[in-house]
Amino acid sequence: MKTRKKSQYLFATALLSGCVGVAHAQFPKTEFGLEHCLHAALAEKNGGVVKVELKMENNVPTYEFDIETPDGKAWDIECNTKTGKISEIEEEVKDADEAQFKGKLKISEEEARKIALAAYPGDIVEVEYEIEPDGAASYEFDIKGKDGKEMKVEVDATSGKIVEANSEIYQIGKE
Repeated sequence: MKTRKKSQYLFATALLSGCVGVAHAQFPKTEFGLEHCLHAALAEKNGGVVKVELKMENNVPTYEFDIETPDGKAWDIECNTKTGKISEIEEEVKDADEAQFKGKLKISEEEARKIALAAYPGDIVEVEYEIEPDGAASYEFDIKGKDGKEMKVEVDATSGKIVEANSEIYQIGKE
């Protein structure tokens, strides 16, 4: 294992080992765990893991790793815990003015916020601007509901349709 990958693996594992023990009873059982999925994600994009999330996607626990690569790009890499395989790789861009995002933009962030909050009321605690594997642009909103639970809601920046909504089980790392 390369030194950089090993240090990122150790960092993420150390972060999670402290938190997993606290709420272990709340976590769904998975066939492939954090270690396996972390190795798979770093095999796709070598870099620094800055955030790890566990979410339910189509009733499947899914790890999402936010990885910053040496070239300055940011990636969201998802790993299906039933198969142990990478299920999606999205590039994060800084904001809606990035050329890749802006070229697809027909729905403003304000409109997308209204769409997401109409379907999932609460407070938006994080916004990401993503380029999907097929090249589409989407806003991803983390919405904290009145019950304290968090939903990740993706709104297509071209059509304004909600293309994905998943409940977040936990997040470790920067918001």
